[in-house]
Amino acid sequence: MSAQSIRTIAFPDSDLRNRVIARIPAHQRANVDLVVYSAEEKSDKTSPDDVDVLILPYTDAEPTIEMIPQLENLKTVLLQTTGYDPVAHLTGDYTIATASGVHTGGTAELAVALVLAKLRGIDAAARDMVSRTWNHRRRRSLQDRRVLVLGVGEIGDAIAARLEPFDVELTRVASRAREDDRGTVHGPEDLPKLLPHAEVVILITPLTDATHHLVDKEFLAQLPDNALVVNVARGPVVDTDALVEELRSGRLQAALDVVDPEPLPENHPLWGTPNTLLTPHIGGDTTAFEPRIVQMLTEQVRRINDGQKPLNIVS
Repeated sequence: MSAQSIRTIAFPDSDLRNRVIARIPAHQRANVDLVVYSAEEKSDKTSPDDVDVLILPYTDAEPTIEMIPQLENLKTVLLQTTGYDPVAHLTGDYTIATASGVHTGGTAELAVALVLAKLRGIDAAARDMVSRTWNHRRRRSLQDRRVLVLGVGEIGDAIAARLEPFDVELTRVASRAREDDRGTVHGPEDLPKLLPHAEVVILITPLTDATHHLVDKEFLAQLPDNALVVNVARGPVVDTDALVEELRSGRLQAALDVVDPEPLPENHPLWGTPNTLLTPHIGGDTTAFEPRIVQMLTEQVRRINDGQKPLNIVS
């Protein structure tokens, strides 16, 4: 990629564009035009042929993704998300770069919050408040629990770090077995011997062909009674029908920030399953996201302006 080949970087809205411009000196963006072009907001002065780099909206990106085949000179797609699954189907010769790192802290803290809320019965206590019911009972502690984290990327590592003070017995699984600074990482071939001992399973694996419905009926059946499944990855990592069946039986518990389908339809059985806590895909969408995405995109603009490759390119 050369500075001459990239002329225009298109932002999804004027507010984000203006916040980046405010952070970057004019000479560090002199070689590129920063415009607004997305399904939700277009500049009258920008045509589809002008767009060389497209920054997707953070939420509701699908309408803009559907426009991509019209952008004949498009070379690079920049995401504001960690996952790249929304654009994995694109067949054009595009460079795709994620916002890896921007959502790490927020997603990791929500993963731990969901575990704590479900184990300690905070969701049940919130419902008891509505009926003014004083329902004292002994709940499970996160302390001493056997926790399996499935996914050892940046967010998975952040989750592991946040679990350290809780005195858990931590097991980690990734796409391949290896050793790292935290110790042993198991491969997926070890899951049959690990799942029967896992009291809490936290999912933070990317959504790929290999992980689609990874958590299926067989996976869930291997978990011990009363195990807690926490999903902060992507909804389709879990076979929803299989999970609903286990939850309806009362055998397992779940705390889900992501679901399949998403958003969850009003009449979906997940809404009424027992032992279930749902949050509406809020893992990385915190006040910490805003300054970090502006910082990330500012650096991306600087690099593209200087003819360098953007950060976090998906291989």
